[in-house]
Amino acid sequence: MTKFYLDDFLIEDFIKSALKEDMYYGDITSESICCNLKNPKFKVYMTTREDGVLCGKQVFEKVFEILAKNSVKIDFYFHDGDEIKAGDKIASIEGDARHILSGERLALNFVQKMSGIATHTRKYQKLADKYNVKVVDTRKNTPNFRIFEKYSVKVGGNHVHRFNLSDCVMLKDNHIALYDNSITKAVNEVRKNLSHAHKIEIECDNIEQVKESVKNKVDIIMLDNMTPDKIREACKIINKQAIVEASGCITLENIEEYASSGVDIISTSAIVMKAPTLDLGFDYIL
Repeated sequence: MTKFYLDDFLIEDFIKSALKEDMYYGDITSESICCNLKNPKFKVYMTTREDGVLCGKQVFEKVFEILAKNSVKIDFYFHDGDEIKAGDKIASIEGDARHILSGERLALNFVQKMSGIATHTRKYQKLADKYNVKVVDTRKNTPNFRIFEKYSVKVGGNHVHRFNLSDCVMLKDNHIALYDNSITKAVNEVRKNLSHAHKIEIECDNIEQVKESVKNKVDIIMLDNMTPDKIREACKIINKQAIVEASGCITLENIEEYASSGVDIISTSAIVMKAPTLDLGFDYIL
């Protein structure tokens, strides 16, 4: 799996914002219960209650680094991308009880959500791997959580689509409608302003649009909500002249039908938006 980084300077502001939301006026429970203890220190294990793929180690650590500075020590027994089994101890967290209690829920929220996405995406990619097809995410994601979701997709073994609107031109039906439903007119207009470094992707709903896209020498053709048989027909027309992406209504149950149809890419929002959180928790040892 290609290494995909979460740089500290990118994630720190997100985590600080989440901490402010959770304890803007402090944690009155933890502060009250720990204030008179002579030695408010204890040890906690993060454990998993179900099988999955670990993701979010760096984010988990950063929560306590920001919150507790050097008063909480964390030792992970697994790395991002490792498969974990129900009952496994994932990490030990030891130090100031007040900071551990205050950061517990937020740190778990991050790693549970991210591990859930990594676990779900790996299921999709394993099925597509048989056909040498990449499964990618979409821009249907949680606002202000995209960097974590994209990272989780990579950790799970999938790939990423454009990160944001400035990465790649994607002409969808509503864009094309502005130019009398003419792909040719829309592509010509875009090319007037486009950098040489950017690709053009066209969303096609039917075979006629596929033919027009090929004629305009676009880089990527997305076949949207087409049946596997119709996609096979489209792939013959495209004939390797563009990257072929299938999208729409693709599930774990039918992904192999689409992966075997001749496409290069399968994009689906399900790997992020329908991923359940992984059941992780803290077990305390006084």
